[in-house]
Amino acid sequence: LPVATVSEPSAVLAQYVYPKKALTAFAGFVAGNRWGPITTAIIRDFIRRYGVNMNEAVNSDPASYATFNEFFTRALRPEARPLAQAAYVCPVDGSISQFGAIERDQIFQAKGHSYSTTALVGGDAALAAKFQDGGFATLYLSPRDYHRIHMPCDGRLTRMIYVPGELFSVNPVTAKGVPGLFARNERVVCVFDTAHGSMVLALVGATIVGSMATVWHGVVNPPRTRKPREWRYDTQSVSLKQGEEMGRFLLGSTVVMLLPQGRIRFNPQWQPERRVHLGEPMGRPPDPVDPRRPVFGLTLNYAP
Repeated sequence: LPVATVSEPSAVLAQYVYPKKALTAFAGFVAGNRWGPITTAIIRDFIRRYGVNMNEAVNSDPASYATFNEFFTRALRPEARPLAQAAYVCPVDGSISQFGAIERDQIFQAKGHSYSTTALVGGDAALAAKFQDGGFATLYLSPRDYHRIHMPCDGRLTRMIYVPGELFSVNPVTAKGVPGLFARNERVVCVFDTAHGSMVLALVGATIVGSMATVWHGVVNPPRTRKPREWRYDTQSVSLKQGEEMGRFLLGSTVVMLLPQGRIRFNPQWQPERRVHLGEPMGRPPDPVDPRRPVFGLTLNYAP
């Protein structure tokens, strides 16, 4: 007999009703506890259900992980993700949701939906202004993916902002159906100074994402506060090299990257919905403009 499926609109509408925070808290409780054989059975079922490639993991034995979170944030063998020789490398394993140019302050989410850089970074208009007409990339991490986030280029951390919010799913169906999704969900906004100017890596939470963590702070959430929290690193030296781990999701989600105007020409092979891997070429600075050449009809910024 054919299996009945839930339509996309129904799946989105249901998310406005069911208790997302309670489900997320329960998932975090289960994922963080040691259940012995039960944990191993959950991990084996997850690997089978989502087609996780354990051959790439440093530890490939599902029974050796004491908690589901240990399995979910498993390390990969260094040779599994070599770093390309590029100004920017892809910071995660996942798929491209969208990427390209920021239109003034608007980031394209999906057909019919955009959101502002100010909303994404938690209302800081001065910070958002650094990315006016800049570039962005939204990268979705599915359940089967490696869930650590790495640096696309060298950077020095200047700020971290926890922005409370909703916990909608961030899968492609929801991105098409929930306006302003990535500026609506809970997120951790990390601001870096780089050789190419300011850079934001925003870690976006979602349903059953038990927590988000960074290498310099540890777990940022929980606690889930009602008001934003901010940490400044002006007097501390938190510098990370290209390819180094900067954070991780305990259950999967999305990363949104922001760059200033004229700082990246994206990899011409990139397309929305394309699978990507940590370390592959993401882009390079645009070619310098020869002042002797006419610029009529010349595109100076981005070439997705």
